Amino acid sequence: MENPRIPRRLVERAINLYNRFRAPEAVARLISIHGSRITVKFEGNFCKTCGINDWIEDMKYVLEDLGVEADLVEIREPELPEDYRVGVFQIKGVSREKPVS
Repeated sequence: MENPRIPRRLVERAINLYNRFRAPEAVARLISIHGSRITVKFEGNFCKTCGINDWIEDMKYVLEDLGVEADLVEIREPELPEDYRVGVFQIKGVSREKPVS
């Protein structure tokens, strides 16, 4: 089976939805789309008691709400203490885009 490609507009829509409900504590920004992988930078104060990685994993659920099946396959942390992380998501499938208000 060939790796599914995700339309850029769908990724941008997911990032806009993520930011609408999570900013300013966490703000997502698209770094790249390579085939079936998307890389997103997450910046902000985050909620340290909730677990920083949970803020990144939330993007998976936003994608699912839009009909995209994805796995969070990597979280990159900066070497110095910084308020950002990079999440890498593997797209497993894209169904018909679901309307989300």
